[in-house]
Amino acid sequence: MHKGRQNMKNIVLLKGDGIGPEIAAQAVKVLSLLKGFALQEEDFGGCAIDKTGEPLPNGTLQAALGADAVLLAAVGGPKWDACPKRPEAGLLGLRSALKAYANLRPAVIYEDLKRISPLKDEIVSRGVDIMVVRELTGGIYFGKRGRGTEDGAEYAYDTEKYSEKEIERIARMAFDIALKRSKRICSVDKANVLESSRLWRSVVNKVSQDYPEVKLEHMYVDNAAMQLVRDPSQFDVLLTSNMFGDILSDEASMLTGSIGMLPSASLGGKTGLYEPIHGSAPDIAGRDMANPIGMVLSLGMMLKYSFNMDRESLLIEKAVRGAIACARTIDISGGCKSVGCDEMGDIIAGNFERLLREDV
Repeated sequence: MHKGRQNMKNIVLLKGDGIGPEIAAQAVKVLSLLKGFALQEEDFGGCAIDKTGEPLPNGTLQAALGADAVLLAAVGGPKWDACPKRPEAGLLGLRSALKAYANLRPAVIYEDLKRISPLKDEIVSRGVDIMVVRELTGGIYFGKRGRGTEDGAEYAYDTEKYSEKEIERIARMAFDIALKRSKRICSVDKANVLESSRLWRSVVNKVSQDYPEVKLEHMYVDNAAMQLVRDPSQFDVLLTSNMFGDILSDEASMLTGSIGMLPSASLGGKTGLYEPIHGSAPDIAGRDMANPIGMVLSLGMMLKYSFNMDRESLLIEKAVRGAIACARTIDISGGCKSVGCDEMGDIIAGNFERLLREDV
């Protein structure tokens, strides 16, 4: 890869905090095997707070807004918990600025990793291939919030608010994705209690009329959480609000055996944001123990959704499958001998390079 050349696809890389730089390095190994990409690194999250006092410095924001895609590793950690502006605030701000209203989180159980799933064999054998489509820039995370005192006691509040427009656009994206999969959607809400969920359900029903070939089901979030561990094979596309999606996608990730396996794509505006769903894991940072697969697969999603490079995206998935057939990081070792983050990255990159040569 070369920096600064014209007619290149411009990628802003945000390594972030904790294990972020380690897993980002593995994705760069894979990306470096492709021509036509210019990589620009920027500070973001806790490391940016240390340098500038802001988790999302203006220079980083402007670079992201001008990029073709943003690749993010991880942010946050207890070091910054007491800061007036926490690293996570920068993430919410970046998503909002990029108008990335839709978060896509696939959860797949790989054949070679079935035995490390916490689910029983008879459940895993049915297969798990779920796409969580989560609304990302509305809801309780972006609603009014505050604290006050009443009758001598402190209180706090966070407001869940959704507009018809916000719900409609995420629903349409979910239905469009369902058309390319098994044509099934389960929309998750809490319409028996929440007014925002009642609007959510009515708008989703309205949108579904434009997609008669897609089967729509509604499910309360508490039941959805239970059904994910009871029989995840019943789900194809899960359509969720911001908070419900945050929780359910993390639950779905553990079905695969490790949260380190799952990538995500945040779409909606001109520039897509791609990141693994796990956190910065400061407890293992710098110890060469992190699982880089979620980060590498996020790169694969970037190639697919931002650059229409479906072939290369598929080859990255194949490279990962080939890697876990012979090597595992400690979180997915299942008792097998494990390798470090750096070696896992080398194996995946080597597989990808070979597949690129063979698939001509």
